[in-house]
Amino acid sequence: MNESNTLKFRHYLLLWFGAAVSVAEILAGGLLVPLGFTTGSTAILLGHLIGTTLLVMGGIIGTRERIPAIESTRISFGAYGSLLFAGLNVLQLIGWTAIMIISAAKSANEITKMLWQFDQLTLWCLVIGGLIFLWIVLGREGGWKLINMAAVLLLFGLTIMLSAMVFKDTNVFAKAPAGGMLFSEGVELSVVMPLSWLPLIADYTRFADNAKKAAWGSWLGYFFGSCWMYLIGLAAAISTGKADPADIMLAANLGLAALGIIVLSTVTTTFMDAYSAGVSFINFRPGLNEKLVALVVTVVGTLLALVADIEQYEAFLLTIGSVFAPLFAIVLTDYFILKNRVINPQLLVNWGALTVWAVGVALYYWFLKLDLVLGATIPVMIVTGLLYRVASRYIDKWVYCKKAPNPCCG
Repeated sequence: MNESNTLKFRHYLLLWFGAAVSVAEILAGGLLVPLGFTTGSTAILLGHLIGTTLLVMGGIIGTRERIPAIESTRISFGAYGSLLFAGLNVLQLIGWTAIMIISAAKSANEITKMLWQFDQLTLWCLVIGGLIFLWIVLGREGGWKLINMAAVLLLFGLTIMLSAMVFKDTNVFAKAPAGGMLFSEGVELSVVMPLSWLPLIADYTRFADNAKKAAWGSWLGYFFGSCWMYLIGLAAAISTGKADPADIMLAANLGLAALGIIVLSTVTTTFMDAYSAGVSFINFRPGLNEKLVALVVTVVGTLLALVADIEQYEAFLLTIGSVFAPLFAIVLTDYFILKNRVINPQLLVNWGALTVWAVGVALYYWFLKLDLVLGATIPVMIVTGLLYRVASRYIDKWVYCKKAPNPCCG
């Protein structure tokens, strides 16, 4: 086993629980308020059951092949094809970094305004961005494991306090749904959150000491953490009419504990976005240091947070689903069903795979309009995977390879 492959079950359990405990997940859960608690919680559990399982399948590839998530797309799309998805992934991760920072900064600012009349949104953006910067500097080595574990355990305790206050109002469970949202929309908004981590998970599972333990640690940590946050957001939005974590925590009289939840949860989640953006970017310049790029992404995301508009949050989630659902449907089909598990160094572009992916993107928006009970992500992944499986025997010549003696493709 490689010396760097040292992360164990507990590390993945805490890593992904920490990633799930975030302001963004609470906000997403609040979007499901029109469904009411019973139907909304069903949509949350069903969506996360499916989405987290797909997420972990991507992580298994990383552990087995010891490659980052975006590099795994080279198996299906070739070296140049994977660059397209590396670029898209960097863009979505910069977007996530900005959204996480601004949403946390707004919540923290609301709390400090109420507690001490301290109103400095810009300063909070800079402080939270600076803490993420520091988290990346600490890196995966040395004391980071212990610091991250301590932070997540503290978050766990603070989240229990938050849950106790939110669910104290038992009327939440009996309140009639407000209407205006279909069950399929709730499932879709629950699936796309774990799906948004698919282009990242292998960046971390490639360092696991055991594939099965990494998979179960990741699945349990993210599933329970994310469902918990969604349910808190849903319950709070039903009870108070607001899903803003700051309003929830102020109503719960959590005070300084509220600041701890917001700041810690944002740091433990967003450093993963910035770090993976660095991992994806070095596909363009292999000689670059991924940590250095991650630090630059953090700075860019922090500056973007100063002007970001999080009102388009739901649309942002759906855009991620449209791009990465068909992409990983093809990658997972290639790896687990067609058994194509080796990167062909001669393959530059697989035009056939790119064509199927483009069809999948179009299908995603069509499925959104159909209001299917499972949303759009699952149907489009099934259809795209089947389409690729059937088409693979006919499009295996639609490739562009290096001009070299005895090329291995074509």
